Amino acid sequence: MTSVDPHPDFVRAGRIAARVLSEVVEKVKPGEKILTICNLAEKKILDYGGGSAGIAFPCNVSLNQQAAHYTSPYGDTSVLPEKGLVKVDLGAQVNGHISDTAVTVDLDGSFQRFVSATEEALDAAIAAIRPGISLGDVGAIIERAIRKHGLRPVHQLSGHQLKPWILHAGKSVPNVGVRHSERIEVGETYAVEPFSTDGDGTVRNTEAAFIFSNVMSENPKVDGKAREVLNKARQRFGTLPWASRWLHESSFDVVPIIRALVRIGAVRQYLVLVEGKNGMVAQSEHSLFVSDYGAVVTTARNKQD
Repeated sequence: MTSVDPHPDFVRAGRIAARVLSEVVEKVKPGEKILTICNLAEKKILDYGGGSAGIAFPCNVSLNQQAAHYTSPYGDTSVLPEKGLVKVDLGAQVNGHISDTAVTVDLDGSFQRFVSATEEALDAAIAAIRPGISLGDVGAIIERAIRKHGLRPVHQLSGHQLKPWILHAGKSVPNVGVRHSERIEVGETYAVEPFSTDGDGTVRNTEAAFIFSNVMSENPKVDGKAREVLNKARQRFGTLPWASRWLHESSFDVVPIIRALVRIGAVRQYLVLVEGKNGMVAQSEHSLFVSDYGAVVTTARNKQD
């Protein structure tokens, strides 16, 4: 059997993200500002990239019932509570090859079974992944591991295939068993991310959005500040997600302009997601490459760039 190896840039992106996550998690403590954690993670990705790597998406720091998509807006004064679950989700990119990894911190030890459920589910999924296995079977493995802890998987969220410059590309990795699903193939790259909850496993949108991406196919007729903001977003971030705070200008407020760009379809927003029944949520995530022999994890946190 011919060996297939991951692209070196994909490997390096994984190592950068793993190193950053290991270091940033040490700062996840009660009373710490969420903005400080986001800024630190993003700065470290750029520092460790040495000018040849970038941020794949804004660092997410989602608390308790928040399942995904919270990153600090400009001037955010929110701090971590005394107890609860903190999900830190971050990624690096090297020449467009993306890593995506996450861990959950239990601030006072009250919710350890949530963390254990997602970590065990992730380990079980990685051990099972090989060429030819159906994605639905991987989801069933994740679901069984989480339910052993008396919790439910968040079935409305899933892992995803990774492709150069595309964070959510093609195939999805469900967190529950699914029939008649696609199969995993040699050479593909994925982010696998189980979520556990004591809610009903659904998610719902809030009204808040702090993460956006450009709809590159649209060329709206806008001018003035709107054209300035849109051009800057496209030039700096291309197809990858970005945070509104990254475009902050002291001379004018970019937030209303971004909202206007969302309304006309030039920009896509990612609303903060919360569990459907306000259940607590934990998440674990790794990026991996599918070799002839199984999964090659590139975001294992014992590796450094």
